Formats: sequence, C-alpha cells, structure tokens
Amino acid sequence: MKRRSFIGKTAAATLALTHTSNLFALEADNAYRKDIGIQLYTLRNELGKDPIGTLKQVAAAGYKQVELYGFPGAKPIIEAAKEAGLTINSAHFEWEAVTNPKDAEFSDFLKILDQAKTFGLSHLVIPYLKNENRKSLDAYKKVAENANKAAVLAKQAGIQLSYHNHNFEFESLGGGKSGYDVLIEEFSPEMQFEIDVFWVKTAGLDPVTLIQKLSGRVSQLHLKDLRQGVPSPTYGSIPEDAYKELGNGIIPMEPIMAAAAAAGVKHCHVEQDHSPDPIASIKQSMAYLQKL
Repeated sequence: MKRRSFIGKTAAATLALTHTSNLFALEADNAYRKDIGIQLYTLRNELGKDPIGTLKQVAAAGYKQVELYGFPGAKPIIEAAKEAGLTINSAHFEWEAVTNPKDAEFSDFLKILDQAKTFGLSHLVIPYLKNENRKSLDAYKKVAENANKAAVLAKQAGIQLSYHNHNFEFESLGGGKSGYDVLIEEFSPEMQFEIDVFWVKTAGLDPVTLIQKLSGRVSQLHLKDLRQGVPSPTYGSIPEDAYKELGNGIIPMEPIMAAAAAAGVKHCHVEQDHSPDPIASIKQSMAYLQKL
C-alpha cells in the first residue's frame, strides 16, 4: 500500500472512531446524562440551612440522583432527597471504619453496611485518607489490605466498595511509584475505583487514559472542571477558584463520558467543591451536559 493511501485510510478510520465516540456522548438518551447525579458535598452549606428546598432545586435543575457524604449521619438528607424524587445509589462514608478499623472483624463497617442496606444503597465510597495512611508505599499497601477485606464484606451485603481519589495519591513515594500505583496493584477484584477527573488532571494525568487503563474496575466518576492556568502537576491544596462548572475549564467531558461507557462505569456525579453560588453552578453544569 502506498504511503499516501495508507495515511488517507488511517485518517478516515481515526475520524470515524472519534465521530462514534462523540456520538455516544451527544445522544439525547446518553445513560449518564439521563441519570446524572450530584455529589452533595457541593451543596453542603445550602443543605445545612434548607435540605428539602435545596434538593427540590437539584431535581428542578434536571439531576436524577444524589451521592451522599458523611454517611451514615445523613438521614435527614435521605428523607429530603426522597421527597424531592431523587434516587440515592451511593454514599461517601466514615472511611476510617475501613482504613483504620478498631478490630479485625470490621465491626464499625458492618454497622455502616447494615444502614446502607436499610436505605437501599448499592455503592459505598472511601472518600479520603488521613496523613498517616499516605506517608509511604507500605502505608498504601495497608490501606489496600484493609479495603480488600471490607470489600468482601460489602459484596456479601450486595454493595460495591470503591476508593475516591484526590491528587496526593499520584505523587511519587520512591522508585517512581505512587500510592495510586499501589492501589491499582493491590486492590482485589472486589474493590473498585471512583475516579475524580478533576484531581487526576491536577496531578498532571489524563482522565481518559486512566479510565481506559482501569476498564472494568471503575464503578463511578466525579465530573468537575478545572480553571486554566492552575499549575500541574500539583499534589496539595489548590485555590478555591480553580473549581469550575462543567464547560468552564480545561477538561473536555465528551471523551470522558465515552470512555466511561466503554469501561463499564455505573454512575457519573457532578461535583464542585467550591463556588460562590453553588446552585447557579450546578445549573450551569447541567446546561453544559444538556448541550453535549
């Protein structure tokens, strides 16, 4: 085959593949857009003042489900969400019941599982790690060991346990290996990931590439955008104005949603950790998703 002919056919194939991926994200019945969720940490201040009113605004904006934070201490929010017609599949929970259990039986986590079953949750997510749990590769190995044990208990209860990343997990801790590398290597098949695309990007990595690498091991995504000009990679805190509504930053969401579908991701949740007007921000993010 002549070089020109080869290049032409290759370009056409690439264009077709790109077009197919974009079509998936653009479809009106896109599974993630139809069932889009929101991580309620975004609205923590508003929920503290008016849970029912806030969640009715969430539903009116077009969101279909919510992901809890601070579970199991979230009963008023759960009741308000149900009143607003919002589904609850997932919760970030009191994670030290897994990462630093008080006993070998994981008794505190078993209590959390009981409550999760009572409220019909299908996903629980470890949302964070204390400094002591991320000081070394061995510390991450211990986290993975505990998480694997807890994931078996969760599976027996019909619940998927996952780990939500920030940016610190991607910092090298020696030998060119990061804490996240350890989690990838050490997590059992029962243990999955909830990928936060914003934090992946601040760590200088490509969210699509990571989702593809972990295909079949990613349960959920957090969708949030990053302001242009934020130094990358960075592994610590970042300015509050770095958090942007979807479409207002540098992270394209279409390829992420297409990669999510190919990787078997169950749910996508919008999140914006900081905003001067969170209700306006979640409406703007929804407007962006509806235009995809």
